[in-house]
Amino acid sequence: MLEGHEIDTTDEGFLLDCNDWNESVANQLAVLSRIELTQQHWEIVFFIRDYYLMYKHLPNSRVFIKAIKKAMGDEKGNSRYLHKLFPQGPLKYACKIAGLPKPPTCL
Repeated sequence: MLEGHEIDTTDEGFLLDCNDWNESVANQLAVLSRIELTQQHWEIVFFIRDYYLMYKHLPNSRVFIKAIKKAMGDEKGNSRYLHKLFPQGPLKYACKIAGLPKPPTCL
């Protein structure tokens, strides 16, 4: 329940309808995932949302990192940086907070 609206999620907390997403929902999903969102997190969240909307699918982890590297440079396009932001799994948790489906390559 957020702002008076019931938001349906999977058992793992992924939105069932990505159209329910907004920044307030993202903040709540982050709290539930024990992640305190910073500007660096938002940059990755918006990146993966744009990627999904453009390509209509989610990348695997390797493609995700390469795409970030191409768009944002070496400093951000590497697994160490992304794991600092999302320690339990960069692709999985970026997608969850972005309101996207669980990537098929994530456990």
